[in-house]
Amino acid sequence: MTTTPATEHGSTGIPPTVDAACARERRRLHTKLKLATQIGQGIDGYIIGGIGMAMAALTADLHLSTLMQGLVGASPLIGIFVGGPLFGRLADRFGRRPVFLVDMLIFLIGSIIQFFVVDGLQLFLVRLLMGVAIGGEYAIGAPLLSEYAPRKGRGRLLASLEISWYVGYALATVVGALFADVEGGWRWSLASSAVIAVVCVALRGGVPESARWLLSRGRREEAEALIQKYGIEVDVVAELDERAASRQAGFRALFSRRHLRSTIFASVFWAALVLPYFAIGTFWTQVFEALNMGDNAVAALLVYSFTAVAGVTAGCLVVDRIGRRKLLIPPFWITAGCLALVAVWPSSTPVIVGGFLFFIFLNAASSALTAIYPLEVFPTALRTTGVGFATAMSRVGAAIGTFLLPMGLDRFGAEFVLLIGAGVLALGGLVSHFLAPETTDMDLARAARAARDGAA
Repeated sequence: MTTTPATEHGSTGIPPTVDAACARERRRLHTKLKLATQIGQGIDGYIIGGIGMAMAALTADLHLSTLMQGLVGASPLIGIFVGGPLFGRLADRFGRRPVFLVDMLIFLIGSIIQFFVVDGLQLFLVRLLMGVAIGGEYAIGAPLLSEYAPRKGRGRLLASLEISWYVGYALATVVGALFADVEGGWRWSLASSAVIAVVCVALRGGVPESARWLLSRGRREEAEALIQKYGIEVDVVAELDERAASRQAGFRALFSRRHLRSTIFASVFWAALVLPYFAIGTFWTQVFEALNMGDNAVAALLVYSFTAVAGVTAGCLVVDRIGRRKLLIPPFWITAGCLALVAVWPSSTPVIVGGFLFFIFLNAASSALTAIYPLEVFPTALRTTGVGFATAMSRVGAAIGTFLLPMGLDRFGAEFVLLIGAGVLALGGLVSHFLAPETTDMDLARAARAARDGAA
């Protein structure tokens, strides 16, 4: 049999030779796919971040109880619990391309409906639906981009998605502040995500199917045609070997001996990173008031958001230089210490400001790995299923924290809440120390094998 360029690449790890036309096609596809994925991540952050500035006004307009405040704040996180596994499984079964487009259409519809809600229950249900779409975005966006990304620099490319998330979060804070003094302005600020969704729907048309997914389904000829057309770096042999070795598919495979280590690691490290960030960020005003700094809450929320952007940008810049483990494990312990310090000295303004700034910056820097690690530790046949499940597990903790935080502040005070957050971060550091693999610059198929075998 004649060896194709794709097969040679699979044997040697060297990218196929590309001519000028192929290079142009590849650049065009990478640009379109990167924009479509980054904007999708940005709208995730925009939807979650927008509620922080809108919460006080919509609570007054819709007469929300403390219980309903917690439900509205947590609703997207609850939706992610459903959307991550659902869309992840659909993308592994039916392909990346159709799920990538349908998910953004749900964003568009939900964004518009938010404007017309008349009570807390309606807002909860709409944002629950949007949370399902956010879960789908986590499950499909970064994995699809990774399957077209080159080995070298893949970490920085994927980490840039987290920059988009934090930029979206910060932008929602700015838009919310602009509408803060407008009657019913919270409706406009929440519904404004529809503008972003329209742009993203247009970009996602015409995106081709993933060559790696085609290989995982045994459709080698179609995959090699895409590899040749776009000059994609794919270790074909490793992908086919992984397909032959995988006897199970679906959620049960995640808990098999072969994949359980990856499932536990991806779920726990992600949950430990996001729980304190979401809980504190959603109810930042209340946290600041509990620490007797309520007069500066709005300015502090803006600082909170833009410090996070700086942190995730720093993480993006160093992730391929220092490696995955070094960006994950030490920051877990440092941020745990930051929150514990604020809890122990809640009357010191320098301690509060310094502790929170270090927490936000380093937490965001490590959060760059949430767009990298989960999709590197699962093989192609389980990639979006595994990422979707890890997304769901991460949001279980985040939703519980967001739901309980206002009640915890009322009953136990800010110090207790911050100590719980520090404990969660410490747990993340401990689990990551034992389970996190080093996957920097590895082909995706080989990275999944390293995660399974416990290579550090």
